[in-house]
Amino acid sequence: MSRPTDPGLAAVARVRAVRERDSRLGLVKALAEVREREAEVARLEQSLQVHGRQLDGDMGRFVVLCQSLAVLREAASDARRRAESAALVATDAQSYWTSDKARLGAVEGLMERRADERRAEAVRAADAVTDEVASVGWLRRSRAAHHAQDGGRPADQVGA
Repeated sequence: MSRPTDPGLAAVARVRAVRERDSRLGLVKALAEVREREAEVARLEQSLQVHGRQLDGDMGRFVVLCQSLAVLREAASDARRRAESAALVATDAQSYWTSDKARLGAVEGLMERRADERRAEAVRAADAVTDEVASVGWLRRSRAAHHAQDGGRPADQVGA
């Protein structure tokens, strides 16, 4: 019968579980970063729309407004690039987590199959012992029945 546990496979499972947890945490952080960047883009675009409607006033105010809109537009553009970059990082993090999760699942599946094999082997061993006990009992009963038919005489005196 095999050992009840497989320490090597258990160690691999622990390492895979840690990697899966770390990649899941990385994914959570990357998704939070994406949400933060998208909120920044939305805030800057909202600010552009609000400031773009304020075209009243003198020429000096108009020039200042145009300059501030240009700065806001550049900031919004930078924020969009950062949001796109964060989305790429989140996509990679999703890929790593999916891969790590699949690897952990494979190791856990292997551990379950090995445990099932050990249980089946234990059942086969128990069945073999039961068969042996049953056959010894049958042999004893058979000899006792045969002995009773011969009138209790030893086997070497039967038929004499």
